[in-house]
Amino acid sequence: MQSFRTELENPLVERDIIELEKKIREFRAGNIPDEKFRSLRLARGVYGQRQQGVQMVRIKLPQGKMTLAQWKRIADVSDEFATGNLHLTTRQDIQIHFVSLERTPELWSLLEQDNITLREACGNTVRNITASDQAGIDPDEPFDVTPYAHAAFEYFLRKPVCQELGRKFKIAFSSSEADTAYTFMHDLGAIPRIRIIDGIEKRGFKILVGGGLGAQPFLAHTIYEFLEEDLLMPYTEAVLRVFDRHGERTSRHKARIKYLIQKIGIDSFNELVNAEQKALTCQSYKVDTSRFIQPALPVGELPEINEPVKNELKFEYWRKTNVFQQKQEGYFAVYVRVPLGNISSDVSRRLIEKLAPAIADDVRITVNQGLQFRYVKPEHIKYVYRVLDSEGLAGPGFGSTADITACPGTDTCNLGISNSTGISNVLSEVIEEEFPEFLFNKDVSIKISGCMNSCGQHGMASIGFHGSSLKAKGKVLPALQVLIGGGVLGSGNGRIAEKVIKIPSKKGPDAIRLLLTDFKNNAIEDEVFYQYAERKGERYFYELLKPLTNVDLLRDEDFIDWGQEEKFATAIGVGECAGVMIDLVATLILEADEKLEWSQECFEKNQWADGIYHAYAAFVHTAKALLLQKGVQCNTQHGIIRDFDKHFVQDGDFADYEDFPSLVLQINKVEPSEEFALNYQQQAIDFVNRARQYRTSFVAVAKAV
Repeated sequence: MQSFRTELENPLVERDIIELEKKIREFRAGNIPDEKFRSLRLARGVYGQRQQGVQMVRIKLPQGKMTLAQWKRIADVSDEFATGNLHLTTRQDIQIHFVSLERTPELWSLLEQDNITLREACGNTVRNITASDQAGIDPDEPFDVTPYAHAAFEYFLRKPVCQELGRKFKIAFSSSEADTAYTFMHDLGAIPRIRIIDGIEKRGFKILVGGGLGAQPFLAHTIYEFLEEDLLMPYTEAVLRVFDRHGERTSRHKARIKYLIQKIGIDSFNELVNAEQKALTCQSYKVDTSRFIQPALPVGELPEINEPVKNELKFEYWRKTNVFQQKQEGYFAVYVRVPLGNISSDVSRRLIEKLAPAIADDVRITVNQGLQFRYVKPEHIKYVYRVLDSEGLAGPGFGSTADITACPGTDTCNLGISNSTGISNVLSEVIEEEFPEFLFNKDVSIKISGCMNSCGQHGMASIGFHGSSLKAKGKVLPALQVLIGGGVLGSGNGRIAEKVIKIPSKKGPDAIRLLLTDFKNNAIEDEVFYQYAERKGERYFYELLKPLTNVDLLRDEDFIDWGQEEKFATAIGVGECAGVMIDLVATLILEADEKLEWSQECFEKNQWADGIYHAYAAFVHTAKALLLQKGVQCNTQHGIIRDFDKHFVQDGDFADYEDFPSLVLQINKVEPSEEFALNYQQQAIDFVNRARQYRTSFVAVAKAV
C-alpha cells in the first residue's frame, strides 16, 4: 500500500486522514490488534459490511443539510469508490457501500474539499446531530434551531470528552413543539422555546435526556422546561463527561446513557452533571446565529416553465402531499419520496443540474429517508414536479403510511436477521393499490428494521416490524416481529410501540391488510392510530393477527426471504456500532502516551479544559492496563479509578499515591486554569512512567518464573 498524501487547508483534517492511512498500513502489517483498529476506523466513519473485505462509509451531514456542490461531490465519490448509490439514512447521513478499506483515506480527502466529514460518523462518539427538516422555514418555530445544531456539531467534533464513550450518543433538535425530530427517543433532545424574563425575550430549549430505541426502548426524561440558549453547550458537555466516566463499558447491551440513568436514578444523574460545572470548557457559550440567516436563493431562467404536466390529477395529489408553504412569504418547500432512501449518483447529478435554478442551495435529508428542497416559488412548482417525474421521484404521499422507513437489513448490515428492504417495497405497493386513501394519512406510520436494534425506528412506529426467525417443520423461516401503537405526541412526549406477535415474513402484507382495514372500520371519529391502539390494547391485536402464525399451511416460498432466491438461514455477524473492549495491557499504556501528547498539543493552543481531559484519559488508560494485568475486570471509568485504589494503593504497590480517586478526579473540582492544567498533566506523566516501570518489573518476574 502506497503512503498517502493530501493537501487540505485544515491541518486537523489533514492529520486525521493521514493518520487513518497510516493506521491501515500498520493494521495490514499486523502491528495493530483488530479490536483497536476497528474502534479507530469506526470513529472515522468506516464500518465493516456483512460482505467480507468491503466497507460501508458513513458520511456525516449535520441536520442532513448539504449544498448542491456537496451533494454532487458525494455522488462523484460514490461513482469512483463505491457502487454509484447514495443511501439516505434515518440519522440524516448518507452511506455508500462496498468501499475498499485502503481507499478510504483518499475518499475522505476528496469529500473534505467540499467541507464534508467522516469524523465520528460511527463508533462510540457523538453521532450525526439531527434536526427537523423544516428548521428555518417552519411556520410554527419560535426560532431557527439550525445555528444551534450546527454549533453543537462543531463544538463536539474531536472534543476529547466524546472520542471513546462507552457507546454512541445521539442528539436531536426539533423545530417546534410538534417534535418532528423525535427528541423523546434521543440521548439528548432540544426543543426551542421563548420566554419573557425581566421584560426581555429570551431564547432557550426544553431539554430531554436518556431516550433511546434499540432492543429495549426508553422515553427520555425532561430535565429542563427552559434552559437558556447560552447554557446549552456547557450542559451538554457536562452530560457527556458524566456518561464518559460512569457509563458501562463491558456489556455493550447496557452501555447507553439510558441504562446509566436507569441504574442510578435521574436525581443522582442530575447531581453528577451539576458536579461537573466548575470543570467545563466554558460556563456560557454564545452561538453565532448570524452565520445561518438565509441560504443562496435560486436565480436564473427556467426552461420550459409553462409546459403542462402529463397527468394533472397525479400532479395535484403530489402537490397536496409533498409541498408545504414556508414561513417565508411567497416560498414553498418540496418533499421527495426516495424509496428505501436509495438514490443513484446519476439521478443526483441530473437533479442538481436541472433544479439548481429553482431551489435554494440548501438541500435537507429527512429523518424518513427522503429529500427536501426549499425556497421554491409557486410558479416553479410544476417545473420541479416535471423534473422529479422524469426521474421516477414524483410519488405522492411523502411522510404518509405508504412512505415506509426501512434500514438496509440483510442487504449489507452484519446484524440483519431478515430482509427489510424487499418487504418494504411490497408493503408500499399494497397500500398504494389497495388503500390509496392512506397516501393522504400522515398519522399512521410504518417502519421496518432488519433486527431488533431499531435502525429503521420500528419501536416508535404506528405499525412496526423487525427482522426475526421462526422454526417450522424442522426448518427455519424468515419472520417479522410486529409492534403496534408507537407515535409522536409532541413537546418531547412519545409512545413506544408494543410487541404483539411474530409472524412469517411472507405474511407481512396480510398483516397490513388486517390492521389498516380494522383501523378504518373501528376507529372512532378523530381518533389517531396510537389512541386507537391504546384503546384496543395489545391482546386485541394479538388475536387479530394470530391466524397469520399458522405454520401448517406454509408453502416452500415462505422459507425464502423477500428479494432472495435461496432458502433462509440466520447468519448474524458482529455489530460494529457498539462499544469495543481493548484489553491489551501494552496497547493501553501506549494509548496513555498518545493522550499525553494530545494534552500537550491542547496546552500549546491554550485549550486548558481539553488538555486536562486528555491527561485524565491517560490516568484511566494506565490504571486499566495494570488492573487487567492483575486480572481485575473493569466496566466503568469510575470503577477503574476506585479499583486501582483498592488493588494497588491499598495493597501497597502504589502506596505513596494514598488517595488515587482524589488525585484523578481533581478534574471536576478545579477550574481549568493554566496552573492546574500543567500541574495535573505532570501528575499524569509521572503516573504513566511509574506504571510503565511496574509493568516492566512484572513482565521480568513473569519471564523468570
